[in-house]
Amino acid sequence: MKKSFLLALALAFGTQLAPAQTQPARPVPPATPQYRPSYHFTPAAHWMNDPNGMVYVNGTYHLFFQHYPEGMEWGPMHWGHATSRDLVSWQEQPIALFPDKLGMIFSGSAVLDANNTAGFGKNALVAIFTYHNPEEEKKNTNKHQYQGLAYSLDKGKTWTKYTANPVLPNPGIQDFRDPKVSWNPVAKQWVMTLATKDRITFYGSPNLKTWTKLSEFGAQLGAHGGVWECPDLFPLTLNGKTHWVLLVSINPGGPNGGSATQYFVGQFDGKTFTPTTTTQKWVDWGKDNYAGVTWANTGARKIFLGWMSNWDYANQVPTSPWRSAMTAPRDLALRQVGAEIYLTSTPSPELVKLAQPAQKLTNLTVKNELSLAGKLPAPGPQFQLKMSMKQLRDFQLVFGNSQGEELVIGFDKAKNEYYLDRSNVGDNSFSPKFAGRAPGPRLATGPAADLTLLFDAASVEMFADGGLTTLTDIFFPRHPLTTLTLRTPDGLAVEALTYARLKGK
Repeated sequence: MKKSFLLALALAFGTQLAPAQTQPARPVPPATPQYRPSYHFTPAAHWMNDPNGMVYVNGTYHLFFQHYPEGMEWGPMHWGHATSRDLVSWQEQPIALFPDKLGMIFSGSAVLDANNTAGFGKNALVAIFTYHNPEEEKKNTNKHQYQGLAYSLDKGKTWTKYTANPVLPNPGIQDFRDPKVSWNPVAKQWVMTLATKDRITFYGSPNLKTWTKLSEFGAQLGAHGGVWECPDLFPLTLNGKTHWVLLVSINPGGPNGGSATQYFVGQFDGKTFTPTTTTQKWVDWGKDNYAGVTWANTGARKIFLGWMSNWDYANQVPTSPWRSAMTAPRDLALRQVGAEIYLTSTPSPELVKLAQPAQKLTNLTVKNELSLAGKLPAPGPQFQLKMSMKQLRDFQLVFGNSQGEELVIGFDKAKNEYYLDRSNVGDNSFSPKFAGRAPGPRLATGPAADLTLLFDAASVEMFADGGLTTLTDIFFPRHPLTTLTLRTPDGLAVEALTYARLKGK
């Protein structure tokens, strides 16, 4: 995602824009180590947004990301770089891609070119990204975004830009960006899924260098409250049948305001995507999961990572000297409920290695309110909480502190929706759009329910009913949340409540 103040930040780029040449940065606010997550990726310092170029090679997960290394707010975009062997311990690497005379380095993807189709070398890593040229933007030609290549022959340590960039010029579409590329065995070519203003355009190429338009999708389908961007296309199997999932991020126009990611389930024949139904579906109903995509080169397993913020307030959140984090990694799957096929998200199993010995309560009866003080450890900055019920009813899990702050997570049976409510927890003065309750509909239909919560310093990720309903929110308490209370107006029988601290890096 790239903000409207782009021109104000634009630079006259040289052949290579090093950090020292960029505009003077604003002073860095006082440090906020209490908000730094432990097992979610954050850069050591400065601005980060969309995950980019995610690819798995030789046991290493590569994460590139939109990065402004000279300031705490969005600025001239670079590709930052981090690596991990286990999806939870990350090592930040030197910046991979700098702006140059063709423009800033916006979002994109990376692939392992095992068969040397591009001619850069066998097993080359090839990044496909959007250039954004601010000088061209000033001309109002709508041709200021186009796609370029870079390649690495040393497993992502260093990168060389293709000398004949751009490989896909802009035909005159204002928003023409965020290529997600994968090899399609049916079409026997690379397929690029590209966000083109209010729709997705598919392109094909035998070599990553020459691209032919295949089809368009979505002009009259899905949510259109804002520009489409950061797409992803991948297959998943359900009951022995292959379905294709198309992710499309949108800003604004999310179900709870600002940024969010919708998805479609259907079929892709190597050229055209055809949705199974037109029901509106969202990857995450919370306020803070945007621009997420999946890692390339992981086989049938699809691992998702999103940017844990929202353009409504991303530039103002009170963290320092870094700004924003990624979500926890999530494994994606499909599940059928009635006539609809839904995408489920569950915490990736690698997170289990962080869990300390769990403490479990069983067969709890809650009449009005039950304090869990003395029954479970006081909540810490990093923990997992699981709750299961044979009969779902109205409830609230209230995480509080001695100052009266409360983060509320619950279920409203009358509305059939789960929700996160951060109205009364910590600092929300930085944006009028931050405080509030974010609901998400319950998609499961049975009486029994389960809930998994992941906390990490200043964020909570909720996975309900095996990940059918997911909500992600950030929050900034003035004091640690140390109490946990269960509330219910009509009585609630909790089959099991399990707490485990998560030991981060």
